Formats: sequence, C-alpha cells, structure tokens
Amino acid sequence: MIQTKLDEQLCFEVYRAASHFNKLYTHVLAPFQLTYSQYLVLLALWEQDRVMTKEIGERLNLGIGTLNPILSKLFERGWIEKSISPTDKRATIISLTTYAKEQQPNIEQAIVKQLEACGYLMDEGRALRQQLHELNEFFENFSLK
Repeated sequence: MIQTKLDEQLCFEVYRAASHFNKLYTHVLAPFQLTYSQYLVLLALWEQDRVMTKEIGERLNLGIGTLNPILSKLFERGWIEKSISPTDKRATIISLTTYAKEQQPNIEQAIVKQLEACGYLMDEGRALRQQLHELNEFFENFSLK
C-alpha cells in the first residue's frame, strides 16, 4: 500500500532537512552578508577557481537564470571577478578575489562552530551525507517515463 501520510514521506523529510540547513547557514552567513546560494557558489570556487559560469551552474545544478543574479551580487560585493574567456568570447570566467580567499577560513570556522553547537555528531552527518549522495545519484540516472 502507498504511504500517503505526510510524516511518512521521504521527500518531506529531505525537504524539511534542506529547509533547516538553509536557515542554519543563513544565520551563520549573515555577518558575511552572504546568502546560502552565494555560499554554495563560493564553495565551488574555493574547490576550483577560474571556471566558466556554465561549469558552476552544472556543478551546483543551477540554471543560468538562477545563477546570474547570484554571481552579480557576489561581484558587486567584491567576492568574485568576471572576465571574458580568451577561447570563447561568449563565455565568462569567474574567479575569486583576494578578499574571498581571505574570508574562506573565517566562514569555515563560523560554520564548524555552529554545527558543533547543534550537537549533531560528525560521524552521523558523514553517513547521512553519503546516503543522500547515493540517493541523488540514483535520481540523476533515473529517467522519468
């Protein structure tokens, strides 16, 4: 029998968890004047700097219409630089500023401090992240009929 109760739905628990993470990160990132979405872009760039806009969108699963306003705000606030690709004049290369590189440890420290304060054990978090990663891979390979 199909489970139709809201509290028995996996999708609802994932949604609730995402909402809680968004609130937690919004709180932690407020002193840096960053949104959660902007932080995700910075995470991608801290991992690999000087990438095309398209690559960031693919990495974060964001369309260009969603990504461009995020990048514009980061640019306005001095977190990123934009340049035209020398190989494709239609493509923009996004790079971190010195300020963004300097702020990385401060942001990471603030996030770790908040996560430790919530008392959720790191091992449990790692196991859950792995399970969600596998779930996301399943859906990325699943074809809707």
